[in-house]
Amino acid sequence: MTAKQTSTKSKTAQKKNISLDDIREKAQEIYENRISKGIEGDEISDWLQAEKELGVKK
Repeated sequence: MTAKQTSTKSKTAQKKNISLDDIREKAQEIYENRISKGIEGDEISDWLQAEKELGVKK
């Protein structure tokens, strides 16, 4: 993720009082759940799913 993307995402997350740490924790939860079920995926899809579930607008 580039610095510009990080900056944009953090501004977006702040509008709803959702921090990057909140997204990171949710993405970790999604990752652990996915791995425990043997579902393929990657960190980007986990991050995007976390944003979606937390209601982060882009």
